[in-house]
Parts: sequence; structure tokens; C-alpha cells
Amino acid sequence: MGAIIFAGVVVLLGLGLYAFWQSGAKRAASTALTGAFSQPLAAPEGALAVYHLGHSLVGRDMPAMLAQLAEAGGVGAHRYDSQLGWGTSLREHYEPDLPINGFEAENDHPRYRDAEEALASGEYDAVVLTEMVEIKDAVKYHKSAQYLQRWAARARAGNPDVRLYLYETWHHVDDPEGWLTRLDGDLERYWLGEILGPALAKEPATPIHVIPAGQVMAEFTRRAEAGEAGVAFSREDLFARREDGTLDTIHVNDLGAYLVALTHYAVLYHRDPRGLAHQLRRADGQAAVAPEAALAKLMQETVWDVVTRMPMTGLRRERG
Repeated sequence: MGAIIFAGVVVLLGLGLYAFWQSGAKRAASTALTGAFSQPLAAPEGALAVYHLGHSLVGRDMPAMLAQLAEAGGVGAHRYDSQLGWGTSLREHYEPDLPINGFEAENDHPRYRDAEEALASGEYDAVVLTEMVEIKDAVKYHKSAQYLQRWAARARAGNPDVRLYLYETWHHVDDPEGWLTRLDGDLERYWLGEILGPALAKEPATPIHVIPAGQVMAEFTRRAEAGEAGVAFSREDLFARREDGTLDTIHVNDLGAYLVALTHYAVLYHRDPRGLAHQLRRADGQAAVAPEAALAKLMQETVWDVVTRMPMTGLRRERG
């Protein structure tokens, strides 16, 4: 009986220590986030060279549209490269013994560059990292915070002045918990609380800011579905259709890619996207399906409203 009581006391002590450790880790993460976002970044002086590491929610078309927006915005010749996979985690990109599903298909284009080589080169002004979705699984099984910190350290080793960003993506539009519900809750709970905060707590000298594409999608959807653009709109209008006409519930179409590219442009360049072109090209040079002018205007307004009210983007809202 004494042994059983002793074992129970040990378990309770262990649980108590674990809870104490967890609360301490959460406090450290919160403190790191507050410190990282306390001061805005200076706006870049010219065109950037940007490296994208992620998966098909980066894709080929969005970075190509970003380059066109930079040119249209007058910043100069934006340059970019990438390494992508299918649903690939930061861990899978980092560890050489782990497979990257869809590697050959996703990287069969002129903008592919090996991630390790690219970051070691020091040739990039900004590195944009994203995590796989389902984000809950990424945190649980793929050590997201640890590998975000590792990629950040690798980028810094190549270029100590590099700007680092975590690209917040989205969920399946038919998520059983509710698409907007997930977007509203998961930024704080997972992207910041479980990934970025702990990564910054381990490496506070390496600031990482956020490209909040999921938050922009949520805000734009609410405004557009409420009729603010004056045209009929449904959230499904941001997503692609398969060859049989059924909805692809996770991959965006040209309209979605344009909205995400606007978000990247505003955050990376600290520039208001209102008034930019909305008739762009895909990565293969073909004309993208353009949003109606009123819808494009609402997209641009929403992007600027969202990114300038979130200190995590590194922007400071201009008054007046």
C-alpha cells in the first residue's frame, strides 16, 4: 500500500512540475512575442529578393503575382525563388532523410532553388516560411516551433540582416468546426501560441514577423459576403475547382492567389496596395482570371486595414 501511495505522489509531483513548466513556457513565449513586435520594421528601400519555403499554399502563381505587384507598385525588379512540396512541414524540408511528397512536381519550374543552398548563399533579403496544414497536426507531430527556429537560424547564418516571416495560411473551407471559426481562433492558439512564440523564446535575437493571409481571408470574406463590394460573392469563390467541377476545399484559384499576393506585398514592402493592378498573369505567363474591379478594390482595402492594425506584421499605420 505504501508503494502505491508513493507512486501516486510521484505522479502528482510529475504532473505538477509539468504544469509549472508549461505555464513558464507559455509566459516565455508571450514575452517573446511582445518583445518581437514592440517596434515596427523600417520599410525596405527598394526591390527585395525573397525566398519562399513551404507547400502548395505558396504555389507558383502567388509569388509570380507578388513580383508583378512589386513592379506595378514601382519598387523595382522583385526577385524570388522557392522550394515546395505537397503538404510539407518545416521538419520535412529540414531533415534530409525525410521525404518531401510531390517534390518533383512542385519544383519543376525555373524558380526552384534548393532551400539549404539558397539560405546559405545569403542572397535573399527576406525569407518567408510556412507550416503544413492541418496546423494542429504540424504542432503535435512535426515540432513546428523547433523547426521554425532552425530555419530562422539557418537564414540568419547566411545573411544576418535577412527579414524573416511566418506565412499564416488557412484551413479547408468546409472544416467541420467552421472555416471562419478556425481562422479566428487558430492564429492565437497555434501560429503564435504554439509555433512563433516558442520559437522566439528560444531565439529572441532572431525576430520573425507574420504575413497574416488567413486573417485577411477571413476579414475579406466577411466584408464581401455582406455585400460591401456590391457584387455577389461566396467564400468558395476564392477556391479552385477540379476538372470534374467539384470544389477544391484547400487550394485557392486566381482570385485567392491575388488576395494572398496583395497581403505579401503589403507586409514585405510596407506599401498600401490600394490602386494596384488586378489583371495579372500566372507563373506560366497566361492571363489570370481577374477579380471584378469593385471586388479587387475591396481586397486591397481589406489587406491594408488588416496588416496595418497587427503589430506582428512589422508595419506601423500611417495616420492622417
